[in-house]
Amino acid sequence: MTSRIRPKPLVLLLALLGAGYAVADEAQPLTVIAINGGRPSSLPTQIPTTIEGITGPQIEERINALDSEDALKYLPSLNVRKRYVGDYDHAVLASRASGTGNSARSMVYADGILLSNLLGNGATYTPRWGLVTPEEIERVDVLYGPFSAAYAGNSVGAVVDYMTRMPTRFEAHFKLTGFGQAFQQYGTDAHYFGKQGSAAIGDRHGAWSWWLDLSRLDSNGQPIAYANKLTSKGVPGSAGLPVTGALADRNPVNQDWLILGATNQIHTIQDHAKVKLAYDVSPVLRASYTLGWWKNDAERHSDSYLRDAAGNAVYTGDAMNRINVGGKTYTLVASDFAPSVGDLEHLMHGLSLKSHSKGVFDWEVAASLYDYHRDLVRTPTVLVADAQTNGQGNITDMGGSGWNTLALKGTWRPDGMVGAHIVDFGVQRDSAKLRTHVFSSGDWLHAVDGAPVSDFNGDTRLESLFAQDTWRIAPAWKATLGARFEHWQAFDGQIGAKGKLLPFTDRSATAWSPKAALAWRATDDWTMKASTGRAVRNPTAAELFQGAIVDGKIVYTDPNLKAEKSWTSELTAERLNADSSLRATLFHEVTRDALYSQPLTPTVNTIQNVGKIRTTGVEFSHQADNVLLPGLAISDSLTYADSRIVANDAFPASVGSLQPRVPRWRANFLAAYQANAQWSGTYGVRYSGKQYGTLDNSDPNGNTYTGVSKFLVMDVRARYRIDAHWTASAGIDNLNNAKYWAFHPYTQRTLVAELKYDL
Repeated sequence: MTSRIRPKPLVLLLALLGAGYAVADEAQPLTVIAINGGRPSSLPTQIPTTIEGITGPQIEERINALDSEDALKYLPSLNVRKRYVGDYDHAVLASRASGTGNSARSMVYADGILLSNLLGNGATYTPRWGLVTPEEIERVDVLYGPFSAAYAGNSVGAVVDYMTRMPTRFEAHFKLTGFGQAFQQYGTDAHYFGKQGSAAIGDRHGAWSWWLDLSRLDSNGQPIAYANKLTSKGVPGSAGLPVTGALADRNPVNQDWLILGATNQIHTIQDHAKVKLAYDVSPVLRASYTLGWWKNDAERHSDSYLRDAAGNAVYTGDAMNRINVGGKTYTLVASDFAPSVGDLEHLMHGLSLKSHSKGVFDWEVAASLYDYHRDLVRTPTVLVADAQTNGQGNITDMGGSGWNTLALKGTWRPDGMVGAHIVDFGVQRDSAKLRTHVFSSGDWLHAVDGAPVSDFNGDTRLESLFAQDTWRIAPAWKATLGARFEHWQAFDGQIGAKGKLLPFTDRSATAWSPKAALAWRATDDWTMKASTGRAVRNPTAAELFQGAIVDGKIVYTDPNLKAEKSWTSELTAERLNADSSLRATLFHEVTRDALYSQPLTPTVNTIQNVGKIRTTGVEFSHQADNVLLPGLAISDSLTYADSRIVANDAFPASVGSLQPRVPRWRANFLAAYQANAQWSGTYGVRYSGKQYGTLDNSDPNGNTYTGVSKFLVMDVRARYRIDAHWTASAGIDNLNNAKYWAFHPYTQRTLVAELKYDL
């Protein structure tokens, strides 16, 4: 069954957590989850909230996992907006009360290293999923809600913690994967294929252990965007090059438009390398270092549906870039069919020194750095047919961007393992640096410098103190009280146009975030838990340092932009026994000053505060082993959330509307059957209900480009263990070939085949 880490009797809890964890309180196992390990991790020792998880072997057996975010597919209330295999810039994690446009409302870690991209909030600031490969995952845990004082306000939606492998003896692994889909949408009817290879090797020698992980992904995704023109913008007449092939459609607000061609068909080649070193300074003190490297060469191609009288594809129109469709004239612009080329190379460092005596006092010092070593995206500003045609264009350089973290944490048990109190505390510093420089050149394919076009720069820093006391009040009761104090700064903000830089005013603020939880073991099987917590999600650099320069002044920005402030509460009833679990959680969240892009003028949108969003819902989660017959495990969940905008002075038309991209209903189902020692198979279903992409819900047509649709997707997987070393797997994602959208189209029916060797 999918591992759900919850308070259980000692033997079962250890089986779920693995050898790297231990339970801090054997006498009272049912009240608060306790995690104490020598391995780097973002998890605090005491977790006063709902937590779900899945192990590496379960991922390998049951999920067609081509990217690390695939491990989250069937966990309750979660959805990752992964559009194609290797999606590196739009795979946003959504949670109970946060949609796939709110990347800064969740936190993702790998071995204690922050992967969340908190330079901005939105589709282009997604977690750096590529720094973790599915093959190296030992387990992944998800904490729901901002109930632990150990995390900043970005944890309001969820905290994802990947723990990757570290060997206890010599081991080696090799894996080859192939995948492909037949894709049909509008005028596109084609097959797209990809392949992936990975190798890992590690060993332990006395106090030393090491791990090396290498992988390469070569993926051809389907087109994810479409050139279009509103029919109402066409000018009646005979001007322009007569063309055929344009397809009539309706956009999300049910306006008639023409689809002119498929764009953003992405070919991405991603190389990944990771080295991990660990040294046991003593039996209870471990030093660890991680170096991660990720390189991505990406090309985005376009395919025009338009044809001239001779049947040739049309990308530019007549001498004035005009086309004529059915007696109406439209003008093509460079962005309609623009290809692009990306050259990215990112580095990640993590260093920690951690004690794990599980005695009176344990401590940890951890630091991490994520560096945009090279990050160039090249796009033409003149109409061209492909990514090999040179000419005038813009180059966006984000080199020098990145973030770093430093944390000093401690755990104090006044009376050792049997004490009534376990206190977690710490001091943290998180810094982010945004550098975006756009320049123009007549050689868009190769230029390394050129005429300045625009600049957006700025830094943010969050310095925090936290403390959290888990207190055993009575044999059946535990309480957790905590608080977090934060000092936030935003400084050195700049905006530039054509080489002229103007500064933003520096900002700073302080905030308190109290937390509280209470757990009661009502019977041997039943536990009741209540949690509440405040979260303050400060604006990111990209949200603050935006706008334009007009007449020598910065305009189209909000100088008084406020932080999001959320109060989240949940009440849980949970039944656990040796081979099944059932959980029901009521949750309620009120967010004031939510950060959303909304109209500032009739033609300009900018980040502004939404007065108040209220979300109320219920989440059911169930799992059972040996259902109906031995070897059959079932895991399923159902979530209902009513998330509404209840106040918004900046955009009154949105009041009463559903929060964008938060559906009322979500559901997951996964059945896994172990037929014998060699054969296993799984069948999964993922469902999401109706969603909207706009604040005022003015986009009822979700089944079109830029729309947001409901979906029902089925997946299957079969795995055969050939012998002690070789394993073969095959699966199909989107078995029912559903066509569904989150602004862009998702993949259609995709076949996956794997061959793995374990030494």
